[in-house]
Amino acid sequence: MVHVQSLDPTASPLDYYGWELRRQREAHGLKQSQLGEIIFCTGSLVGQIETTKKVPTRDFSERVDAALGTDGLFSRLIGLVLRSQLPTWFQPYAEMEAKAAYISTYQAQLVYGLLQTEEYARAVLATGTSDDLEGLVGARMERQRVLEREQPPLTCVVLDEAVLLRPVGGREVMRRQLAHLLEFADHRSVHVQVLPNEAGAHASLDGAFNLLRFDDHPDVIYTEDLISGHMTADSATIREASRRYARLQAAALSVEDSAGLITRVLEERYGDDSPPDELAVA
Repeated sequence: MVHVQSLDPTASPLDYYGWELRRQREAHGLKQSQLGEIIFCTGSLVGQIETTKKVPTRDFSERVDAALGTDGLFSRLIGLVLRSQLPTWFQPYAEMEAKAAYISTYQAQLVYGLLQTEEYARAVLATGTSDDLEGLVGARMERQRVLEREQPPLTCVVLDEAVLLRPVGGREVMRRQLAHLLEFADHRSVHVQVLPNEAGAHASLDGAFNLLRFDDHPDVIYTEDLISGHMTADSATIREASRRYARLQAAALSVEDSAGLITRVLEERYGDDSPPDELAVA
C-alpha cells in the first residue's frame, strides 16, 4: 500500500498550497502523472509540490488553474507562498514594499532587487546559506510584480557606479542585467540614476537604504546589516533619510546621462569586443 504523506494545511502557506493541490487533483479524479501530462510537467514534480518538497512557480500555478478550472485559486495563493519563502526578517519589508506609492532607494553594492534579472538574482542569492535557492529566486521575481500594477509605485533608484562594475555572475549575466536596466530609461514610473565614482564622498557613504512612502501610512526607512534588516517610521530618521536622498539625486547623473554611462560600461566592459578579464562569479 502506498503511503500518502499527510499535510497540515495550517502549518504554512506552502503546506496549504500542497494540501489544496492534492485535494483539487483528487476531486477531479486525476493521478499526479495525469495532471502532469495536462500541464506539461512530470508527475514527480506535482508530487513534490503536493508534499512541499518543491516550491511552485507562478507559471505552474496558472497552468493548474487552467487545467482544473479553479478560478485563479492557485494564482492567488502563489504570491503568499513565494513571499513566505523570503527570510523571516525580510517579510515585513516585502509586504510594505508591495503597498508603497513611492519607493526611493540608494544601492551601493548591487542592483536593486526589483530591477534584477532572474539570473543576476540567482547569482546574488547563491552567495547565501539557504537550502532553497530556487524558492528565494522565485520570491524575488514575485516582488517585481509591484512594478506591473495598474498604478505602480514611482520608483527612484540611485545606483553607485561600482554596481555596474561588479561582475556578479560573470560577463554574460552582467551584459543582460545592464541591458535590462536600460529598458527602464523611458519607463513612466521607474527612474534609474547612477552616482559616478567621480562624485567622491557623498551623503550615504554609510551604505544603502530604501525609503517607502504611502498614500495612507507613515513613511518607512529600511536598512540592512550583515544578518538582518531594520525598518522604522521614526519621523526624525525619515527626515534625515529624505535629505540624504535628495543630495544623492543631486550628485548623481541625470536619467539620460545615467543610461549613457550604463551603455558605455555594457559595451566596454561586458560587450563582445571588450578585452577578456577574470570576472569573478558572485
